[in-house]
Amino acid sequence: MKALETVSTLAGKYMAIIALAVAIIALAFPGPVHAAIPTSIVNTLLGIVMFGMGMTLKLTDFKVVFTKPKAVLVGILAQFIIMPFLAFVLVGAFRLPVELAVGVVLVGACPGGTSSNVMTYLAKGDVALSVGMTACTTIMAPVVTPLLVLLLAGQSVDVSVVNMFVSIIQVVLVPIAAGFVVNYFLPRVSEVAGAVLPLVSVAGISLIIMAVVSASAAKLLAVGPLVVLVVALHNVLGYVLGFAAGRLLGFSKAQMRTISIEVGMQNSGLATSLATVHFAAMPLAAVPGAVFSVWHNISGAVYANVLARTANEGEDAA
Repeated sequence: MKALETVSTLAGKYMAIIALAVAIIALAFPGPVHAAIPTSIVNTLLGIVMFGMGMTLKLTDFKVVFTKPKAVLVGILAQFIIMPFLAFVLVGAFRLPVELAVGVVLVGACPGGTSSNVMTYLAKGDVALSVGMTACTTIMAPVVTPLLVLLLAGQSVDVSVVNMFVSIIQVVLVPIAAGFVVNYFLPRVSEVAGAVLPLVSVAGISLIIMAVVSASAAKLLAVGPLVVLVVALHNVLGYVLGFAAGRLLGFSKAQMRTISIEVGMQNSGLATSLATVHFAAMPLAAVPGAVFSVWHNISGAVYANVLARTANEGEDAA
């Protein structure tokens, strides 16, 4: 068990490198990878990751909603305004084809990513605020995400708000709720499982990346530089505008770092899942989410390190 815990810790620590490595493998050997990891299992994989996230949640994680309501509210609004707005602007600025445009919009419309909590910790941010924001935006996602996609992409493609709502309930909220229930009633089980959850999460996200990249390898190679550029700008500008929103509204530096990371890091696994299920006729729609999964773990680790270096000693995160 100790060895497994060590492997799990290492997997979480080097997730960015692992994500990049599996993407390269999927590009180099698309046929065998796609045969072994078809896109049909993406929803199942995401459900497993979300179940793991649920097992880490406690009722006290929602305490921040009542103790720091302004910070949580601003963070939620920033999450669901800044990233969709950036997606809309980037799609227009780069005149992306419809398939890629839908994928970028899906990424922008999704809630905060689960790895943002780890990055916030590394950045010496307000971890309680980060967990609370991620939980709140995830709970809101079944309603907000489909409506944002309809608003931003509904003129170009058919968007079924109801079907997307049901999908998010099935692959996000139900697994999270199940994990939460296990954690509440069987805390010992969660405690034991918690040691290997980073490994499960990294494995799930890595397999999702491999499934999507291998399925669209040829097209991805043709548009790769453009996708990477748009994804990188989307992510980095999210960090910048998230930090600016926190500064403008007078939050502490720890809270500014937290909001910045929460806004910039998306649940790109959900974006990939939604693209795979609801836009199956456009395989490239799943690519921005897969690329974002790789990129934001790399940029997040670097950004968190920079923020930690500039943090003031003894800074109050309240």
